[in-house]
Amino acid sequence: MGAAKVLGRAVGRRLYAIKRGMYPDGRPGAVARVLNWVSRLQYSAGLLSPRYAVTLEVAGRRTGRPVTLPIVVTEYEGNRYLVSMLGSEANWVRNLRAAGGRAVLHRRGSEAVQLEEVAPDARAPILRRYLAIAPGARPHFPIDRNAPLDEFEKIADEYPVFRIDSAF
Repeated sequence: MGAAKVLGRAVGRRLYAIKRGMYPDGRPGAVARVLNWVSRLQYSAGLLSPRYAVTLEVAGRRTGRPVTLPIVVTEYEGNRYLVSMLGSEANWVRNLRAAGGRAVLHRRGSEAVQLEEVAPDARAPILRRYLAIAPGARPHFPIDRNAPLDEFEKIADEYPVFRIDSAF
């Protein structure tokens, strides 16, 4: 392995450590909150962001006030999904469960949606697809995005996945 490749991997590991550090105890720290605020504005407006970057709005489980966050929509086998890179204890996951799966997605407009949690035994291919398109989430997963599907099956119960259905 060449020196440049070794250096590149070392830099990559350091950047991943920094990104993980922005979420102490699975919650966004000060830097992550600022970056999320900017991303929310950018994603909602659909400006300078990939088409799968949206803003999720869900009612807070305690206050009922809308809580918004930037998130990646993953497409797999004709369906759209949301994945929690921080696991089951992420606030948006807890809020969504309390709201019965009702939420709104924003990107150049609003779409009322019903989110249905996917069973752990069906999550592995969706998680692999998610890591393929969401580089910011990679530091939060204990496996490489190119890992075999059986490796994703081992961690699937730790990362909630929700299928997006339109609410009528």
